[in-house]
Amino acid sequence: MDLLTQGLLGASLAQSGTRQNETRLATGVGFFAGLLADADILIQSVNDPLLTVEFHRHFTHSIFFVPFGSLIAALILWPFLRKRLFFSRLYLFCFLGYSLSGVLDALTSYGTHLFWPVSEERVALNIVSVIDPIFTLILLIAVIFAYRKKAIMVAKIGLIIAAFYLVLGWVQLQRAEAAAADLVASRGHVAEQLMVKPTLANLILWRSIYETEGKFYVDAIRVSPFSQSRIYPGESIKKFTIDQFLNQLPEESTLAKDIARFTIFSAGFVAIQPDHPDLLIDVRYSNLPTTIAPLWGIEMNLQNPDQHAVYRLFRDTSKETRQKFLAYLTGESVDE
Repeated sequence: MDLLTQGLLGASLAQSGTRQNETRLATGVGFFAGLLADADILIQSVNDPLLTVEFHRHFTHSIFFVPFGSLIAALILWPFLRKRLFFSRLYLFCFLGYSLSGVLDALTSYGTHLFWPVSEERVALNIVSVIDPIFTLILLIAVIFAYRKKAIMVAKIGLIIAAFYLVLGWVQLQRAEAAAADLVASRGHVAEQLMVKPTLANLILWRSIYETEGKFYVDAIRVSPFSQSRIYPGESIKKFTIDQFLNQLPEESTLAKDIARFTIFSAGFVAIQPDHPDLLIDVRYSNLPTTIAPLWGIEMNLQNPDQHAVYRLFRDTSKETRQKFLAYLTGESVDE
């Protein structure tokens, strides 16, 4: 999730495992340790634009890296806190703060390499968005109250409420998946793979993507806790396969390897943007849940296969896009 939420979760976990007189120290230590897993964003290369994409939420988020990440956090903080805490207590707070960083990211739609090096699979359970203000607010209130009042029990209650919110996300996911399966059947399709994921900052509006007969179909599904599901039909696009470039791209070229890396990152949900034949997009993400307009993709130069692909972001914060998103979210009718 976002950095603030990661830090708040770390702070709350550390508060829950402290003594009353250590609450405020534990808060800061846990917050710092909760952030440290995302230090992998610093893995970058000017010559390889995909390196950051490939390694963000990678080994530092693995459950097997937790003891080492906690130790790194403790060693960084030790010179500043050695007169106020025993190293064993400092390590405990760092361990608690770091422990669920990877798990939290695995609950999102972006996912993480939770079991590296045992498995290279990117775990994305699609229970909650990468930014969810309600989840963040629950942790923020609990952490602040526990810090000010030195009330360990409040931190524990905040974690319990946050856990219930994630359970609600799981329930909403089941409802959205059921609605998506009904939609697939109503079209007479057989889904070879189906993904349903929450849109930004809510558990009501979901994006459904399924593959059938070499095409991806994208739709929006609104699942309010108090009403029937509503479908907003979306767009479709032809699935990309490397065979499309079979006669143009040497198999061992830099560009061919970049395409393979991006395909793995995108879980196979890749397509060529129709109005941009040199742009390979990740179909899972868009600014609107009904469109194939990408949130990111890679730009390829087939004339120079030994050159790396260029990673591109396409954020659309226009008034029209925001209004249409809110219309989907509130269940209004939308003219496409």
